[in-house]
Amino acid sequence: MPEKMVTVSGASTVLWILFAASQAFDLEIYPEYRTVAQIGDSVSLTCTTTGCESPSFSWRTQIDSPLNGKVRTEGSKSILTMDPVSFENEHAYLCTATCGSGKLERGIQVDVYSFQDPEIQLSGPLEVGKPAMVKCLAPDVYPADSLEMDLLKGDHLLKTQVFVEEVKKSLVTKSLEVTFTPVIEDIGKALVCRAKLHIDSEPTVRETVKELQVYTSPKNTVISVYPSRRLQEGGAVTMTCSSEGLPAPEIFWSRKLDNGVLQPLSGNATLTLVAMRMEDSGIYVCEGVNLIGRNKTEVELIVHEKPFTVDIFPGSRVAAQVGDSVVLTCAAIGCDSPSFSWRTQIDSPLNGEVRSEGAKSTLTLSPVSFENEHSYLCTVTCARRKLEKGIQVEVYSFPKDPEIEMSGLLVHGRPVTVNCTVPDVYPFDHLEIELLKGETVLMNKYFLEEKSMKSLETKSLEMTFIPTTEDTEKVLVCLAKLHSGEMESEPKQRQSTRTLYVNVAPEEIIISVSPSPILREGSPVNLTCSSDGLPAPKILWSRQLPNGELQPLSEDRMLILTSTKMEDSGIYVCKGINQAGISKKSVELQIIQDSPKDIQLTAFPSQSVKEGDTVIISCTCGNVPQTWIILKKKAKTGDMVLKSVDGAYTILKAQPQDAGVYECESKTEVGSQLRSLTLDVKGRETTEDYFSPGLLALYCASSLVIPAVGMIIYFARKANMKGSYSLVEAQKSKV
Repeated sequence: MPEKMVTVSGASTVLWILFAASQAFDLEIYPEYRTVAQIGDSVSLTCTTTGCESPSFSWRTQIDSPLNGKVRTEGSKSILTMDPVSFENEHAYLCTATCGSGKLERGIQVDVYSFQDPEIQLSGPLEVGKPAMVKCLAPDVYPADSLEMDLLKGDHLLKTQVFVEEVKKSLVTKSLEVTFTPVIEDIGKALVCRAKLHIDSEPTVRETVKELQVYTSPKNTVISVYPSRRLQEGGAVTMTCSSEGLPAPEIFWSRKLDNGVLQPLSGNATLTLVAMRMEDSGIYVCEGVNLIGRNKTEVELIVHEKPFTVDIFPGSRVAAQVGDSVVLTCAAIGCDSPSFSWRTQIDSPLNGEVRSEGAKSTLTLSPVSFENEHSYLCTVTCARRKLEKGIQVEVYSFPKDPEIEMSGLLVHGRPVTVNCTVPDVYPFDHLEIELLKGETVLMNKYFLEEKSMKSLETKSLEMTFIPTTEDTEKVLVCLAKLHSGEMESEPKQRQSTRTLYVNVAPEEIIISVSPSPILREGSPVNLTCSSDGLPAPKILWSRQLPNGELQPLSEDRMLILTSTKMEDSGIYVCKGINQAGISKKSVELQIIQDSPKDIQLTAFPSQSVKEGDTVIISCTCGNVPQTWIILKKKAKTGDMVLKSVDGAYTILKAQPQDAGVYECESKTEVGSQLRSLTLDVKGRETTEDYFSPGLLALYCASSLVIPAVGMIIYFARKANMKGSYSLVEAQKSKV
C-alpha cells in the first residue's frame, strides 16, 4: 500500500513540472496601448503576469517624470491609479515585471481631455423682426484643436466651426456666434448647440437644446367704454383695455392728473368706476407692458350734472280693457324729495286711487270704465323746478272669442249661411272680421264707416256659400281683429274655429231581387237595398198597402222572405235616410201559384176548312196574368214560330200548305204547358161559271161574321186573360 502511494505522488509531481514548463512567463497591460481619460475623473492601469509565481513590478513614464498616481501590487497583478486625472498624467506609461532572471515591459499611452455640455447664450429676449445674437459656448475644453461646433435652429444648420489652432495644456472656452432675425414662426422651435471632441475613433458629442421664446412688443392697445364716455353724475362706467404682444402684456390703469403725473389705479384689464362725480372727469390711461416694451392709449371721461327728469309708465299710451285694472306710474329721477299731483287734461274726475311713496306715484284705475278714457297728467315738483308728463288711456272691450253659427246642416251642394258674431266690442269702428275656409279668405268686413258710441256693441259678418265634399275636414275660422291705431303695432286678435263635416244626401237607391221578382208560391226571395251618402244612410224597408200607406218591415239592408205566399205579392219600397235627406225606390214582387192551367188551343171556324177560307188559331190561358204564349207550326224541316197577337194567329185565304199540326206553348217563370191541333185545308170543287145567290149571301155573311168573332175573342181575352203577350217581345223585370 505505501509503495502504491509513493508511485502516485511521484507521477503527480512529474505532471506538475510538465504543466509549469508549458506556462511561459508573460506580461499584459490593460487597457492596451492607449486610453483616454477626462480631467478630474479616475483611471486605473493594470499589469498582469502569467507563468511567474512571484513577479515584481515597477511603473514609470517614458520620460521619467513623476507618476502622479498610486501603485498597488497584489500577486501577479499591479495597478496604477490616477485620481483625479490631470494634465500631468498625459504620458506614455511603462510597466516592468521581473520573474527570476526574466524581465518584461509593456507600455500604454494616457491621453487626457476636458469636455462639458455646451451652453447657449442669447444677447437678450428674442423680439420679432429685431436681429439677435446667439452664442454657443464650449467651456473648459481640452484639447481645443480637436473641437468642432454646430449651431442649428430646428432642422436648419445656422453655422459650423472646427478649431484647428495649436493650443497649450490648459482648459479653454471656445464659442460659436450667430446673428439672426427672429420671426413669429420661430416660436417653439429648438435651438441646438452641438459640440464634438475628436479624441478617439468616434468623436464624443455633447449638445444643449433650448426652445425659442420669441416675443413681440405690446401694440394695438385699445380701450372700450361701457355704457359711454359721457356719464351722468351718480352713474357707473366700465372700461376694458386690451393689448397685443408676446408674452401677453400686463395691463396697468392710471389717471393723468392736472400736472401731467400719472396716478396708478389698477393692474387689471377691466376698470369699473361707480357713483361717478363731476370731479372724476379726466383722462384715463391704459398701458400694456411685457419684457420687450410697452404701449399705451388713453380715453377721456366726462361726467355731467345729474338731470331732473320725469318718466311715466307704461308709456305715452296705454290700452285698458273695460272691467280690468290698470296702474299708471309716475317716477321722478334726479330728485331726492319730489311731490306729485295727478289730473286729467280736461280736469274731469280721476276715477282712480292715487298713492305716492318716495320718488314714485301711482294712479290705479279699477275697474276700468268709459269714464277713464282720458289723457292723464302727472306733475312733479322738485324744489323750484316743476315737470309734467302725460299718458293717454284708451279704453277697449274685446272680452270674448267670436261665435260661429250656421243656418243649418252642411249638405253637399246645398247653400248654407254662416254668421260670425263678435260680442261686447268697443270701439267697434276699429273692428275687422275675417272669415276663412282653410287658408282661403271667404270674406272680410271693416266697421270703419259706422259711428262708434261709448257702449258695448255686438257686430257680425254673414255670408252664404255652397259646401262640397272637398270641404270636409277643412277648418272654418272666424278671426276678429281690434285695431288700436297708434297704440299698438299689431292689432288684438281673437278667433274661433269649426271643423267642417259636409253631409251628402242619399244618392240613387239600387235594389236587387234574387232570384227574381216573379216567384212560385213558397219560394224564398232576397231583396237587397243599397245607397251612398254621408253619413251612411239608414235603410228602411216597407210595403205599400192598397190605400197607399207604407207598412214598415225592416231596417236591414236585406229583406228576406223565406217562403212566399200569394198575399206577399205587391210593391216593396226601400228608403235611404240620413240627416241630409231621403231617397227611395220600389220594386214589384209577383207570387204565382203554379204552372199555367186551362190552356186551350182552338181553330175558328173549324179545324177542317176549305181552301181560301179565313182561319183564326187562338191559344188562351185563364188563371195566370204574366204568361208567355208561343204559337208554332210543326214541320219536318223545323218548327216555325208564328207571329201572334195576344195568342191569336190569323190565316187569310187558307191554302193547302197551311194544313198541318199547330202547337201552343204557355210559359211562366215557374213552368210551361203544351197544346196542339191539326188543321185540315180542303181544295175547292170546280164549277162552270156557276155563282148562286145563296152562295154569295153566305160569303158576304162569313166575311162579316169572321172579323166579328175575332173581335169578340180579342176583347174577351183582354177582359179575362190579362197579361197575355208573345215571349218574343217579353222582357224580364229588372231593378
